[in-house]
Amino acid sequence: MKLSVIGTGYVGLVTGSCFADFGNDVVCYDIDEKKIETLKKGHIPIYEPGLKELVGRNATEKRLTFTTNVEEAVRGCEVIFICVGTPQRSSGKADLTYVLQAAESIARHMDQFTVVVNKSTVPVGTAERVARLIAEITDTDFEVVSNPEFLKEGAAIKDFQNPDRVVIGTVSTRAKEIMGRLYSTIARVNRPILYMKPQTAEIVKYAANAMLASRISFMNTLTGLCEKIGADIKDVAKGIGLDTRIGPRFLQASPGYGGSCFPKDVRSLVDTMESMQVNANFFRAIDQVNELHKKSHLARIQRFLPDLQKQTIGIWGLAFKPRTDDIRESPSLTLIEQILEQGAKVIAYDPEAEENTRREFPHIQYAPTPYDAVKNASAVVVMTEWDVFRTLDFARVKALMQKPIMIDCRNIYDPKEMHRLGFDYVGVGRVAVESDVPTQTV
Repeated sequence: MKLSVIGTGYVGLVTGSCFADFGNDVVCYDIDEKKIETLKKGHIPIYEPGLKELVGRNATEKRLTFTTNVEEAVRGCEVIFICVGTPQRSSGKADLTYVLQAAESIARHMDQFTVVVNKSTVPVGTAERVARLIAEITDTDFEVVSNPEFLKEGAAIKDFQNPDRVVIGTVSTRAKEIMGRLYSTIARVNRPILYMKPQTAEIVKYAANAMLASRISFMNTLTGLCEKIGADIKDVAKGIGLDTRIGPRFLQASPGYGGSCFPKDVRSLVDTMESMQVNANFFRAIDQVNELHKKSHLARIQRFLPDLQKQTIGIWGLAFKPRTDDIRESPSLTLIEQILEQGAKVIAYDPEAEENTRREFPHIQYAPTPYDAVKNASAVVVMTEWDVFRTLDFARVKALMQKPIMIDCRNIYDPKEMHRLGFDYVGVGRVAVESDVPTQTV
């Protein structure tokens, strides 16, 4: 099949390259000339494991091409995916400017029956709105389908090729047949293809992310109680996660959730519900809990270092999660800002997210290795659970530090082992241990 993808961001690149890998001819379009030239040269503007190789292979075999010419991208295509950004406005509402611009461009250039697919995360009613806009511009026959993405950053290619499910929102028999052919490769390996109304598919995307965000906020809310009574949140997670009605996924205490999806989608869901006069208090609370929790980690440092003036704090991890360079709404950025406001110096290390973080904090120091990030530091804070942090030489880490204080916001270390190694240690929702005084709680 001949496909087009409008937008070469995270979702667009993964969608285009994976469909090309299934044997389709895919044209990826973007208005950003610099980005398109970069892609034509084989360079990938984002970090996602395996994506560079996937794009390169399919570009070499001429199944995947890139263009800034929208007419070239649209004409002759059976299916066109809209994969543009829907940034959050100050009200929490999703900004559909780019989606509607893409729809208008498609309408002006399509020359045959076309299935226009909203793959961008959009509020309920967007498919209908896009259909009205296209119909105002062209007499060419078309259908608008909602096909939300469920890609995890760091595992996006696997998620696309082996999804838990594919959700297709349409009531058109013709669109169902075309989308069924498009996803036949996935259907053949027995992955569920779910057909539903477009507005239902639009809700599914928001509901999925809100559910996952709620589990994170649920566990992070319990961390305060665990710290007060001397319980361990990791054992709590095991105890409830073995209940088959609950399951273990997304029950880890953390610095809070971030990224391009959970914060924006929860707020957009709140805005949609309130605009329709539906009570959204539960979902608003998920976001509020997360924002408060992201600001709580400075106190963990100040438990050991009440006065941070002129102290040096090492930060391990800048991305909101491992296996990505995405720092959008990352808890690390919140903490760095708080530390700097206290008059302390920050030395940060991340395997992939340094370049993006430099745009936000150009004046802090960046380290080439985890060890360099703790030289003469009074404390080190683990903010992202990159594998590189799990098996470091902690005798070396301790020797490099001015004070051996470990703030483990991802709970990747054993408190007793860190105590044995001579560190003052505190995690999230766990008993703190100090090398020179009896065990206390935070």
